[in-house]
Amino acid sequence: MKTLTAVLLGAGSRGRYIYGPYAEKHPEELKIVAVAEPHEERRRRIAEIHGIAPENVYASWEHAFENGRIADVMIISTLDHLHFEPAMKALELGYHILLEKPMSPVPEECIRIEQAAIARKRVLTVSHVLRYSPFWSGIKRCIEAGEIGAVATIQHAEFVGYRHMTHSYVRGNWRNSAETSPMILAKSCHDLDIISWLIDQPCTSVSSFGSLLHFRKEHAPAGSTDRCTDGCRVEKECPFSALKLYNQPPEHPWARYITHDLSPEGIMKALKEGPFGRCVYRCDNNVVDHQVVNMEFAGGANATFTLSGFTEREVRSVRIMGTKGEIYGDMEEGTYTLRRFAGGEKIVFHCGVAGDGHGGGDDRMVADFLRQVREHGDGSGAALTSATASLRSHLIAFAAEESRLHEGKSVKLAELVQRAAAGADEMLGLPS
Repeated sequence: MKTLTAVLLGAGSRGRYIYGPYAEKHPEELKIVAVAEPHEERRRRIAEIHGIAPENVYASWEHAFENGRIADVMIISTLDHLHFEPAMKALELGYHILLEKPMSPVPEECIRIEQAAIARKRVLTVSHVLRYSPFWSGIKRCIEAGEIGAVATIQHAEFVGYRHMTHSYVRGNWRNSAETSPMILAKSCHDLDIISWLIDQPCTSVSSFGSLLHFRKEHAPAGSTDRCTDGCRVEKECPFSALKLYNQPPEHPWARYITHDLSPEGIMKALKEGPFGRCVYRCDNNVVDHQVVNMEFAGGANATFTLSGFTEREVRSVRIMGTKGEIYGDMEEGTYTLRRFAGGEKIVFHCGVAGDGHGGGDDRMVADFLRQVREHGDGSGAALTSATASLRSHLIAFAAEESRLHEGKSVKLAELVQRAAAGADEMLGLPS
């Protein structure tokens, strides 16, 4: 087996805790030979762990292209708005790409990425990791085997959990759609992708409602301060206190994302000086904290999706109703149930959720990407989450956000695709 070499763009959460560790666990498969990361400490740690030569350690993604192609693959885990340019440059140089979702916050750019991957005959996998998890792949197999007949309706929900909500979407990197993406794209294109994959028909129309209901300045309680560390008089009673969230020894599950110094002093310094110590009611956030999406598909099937940041648990749940049976399950528990109407059988499947994140999908996704590169280096393979496959759910997300911003007005996917395709042609200077 050939060991594939990789350039890692972005050493944040995904780069540090998913892609980097995969290379550590499977050095015979993947070796990271270059890293680009603006944060000095993250950059240094990745370089040390993987023994990266100093000349291949870059402070910006642009510098990683100065010497042409230096590896087999490029892993792009930069922030959302920094996906398009490096992806296009990487394809031009002949890299195979593992691209963090979303492909881009701009529909025209998503289309251009797909077109470029096809034209350059490169493997481009988008990190829709849920498809690779035993939970969702098992459900997909049941549907394909005809266990529930034709899918009629899917009810799917993503309960983000108030901790994840406040960390990522109120205080954190994905709090403001102007800087990154709308939440339905940044967080839930995973879920729209799963729905699209399970129904396996083109989505024809979308409507959506949602808003930023709670995490707003007018809801700040009396006695609160700009930061939780500023002597806030209601901090002890506040469920969203940064002091509570980031001081959870010994694992510090959330503090590890804001500082490498997990001592009490290090965490307090990060809260006093960085964005994660801010009061949740006094941030510059504008993404929704709850949203619903309704979808209609060719052939008559429909689906509903519910997103909420107001839950204790972080969990995805699903109910799939078919003409001969139904499937329902809880991803966090790793269990789904098949009910057959004709014989009344009830079969419970236990998938297990131990291992890497996203229900075991992360490592399986990286392994499949590397296999695709080895076996189908000309881009001829049918990657499970190729740019073409991923584009479907991205367009649903764009339609949902357009609908939400227009009071739930139904958006026809064909019209949105036509507009986006014309915009992509215009970006290339082609007549629409």
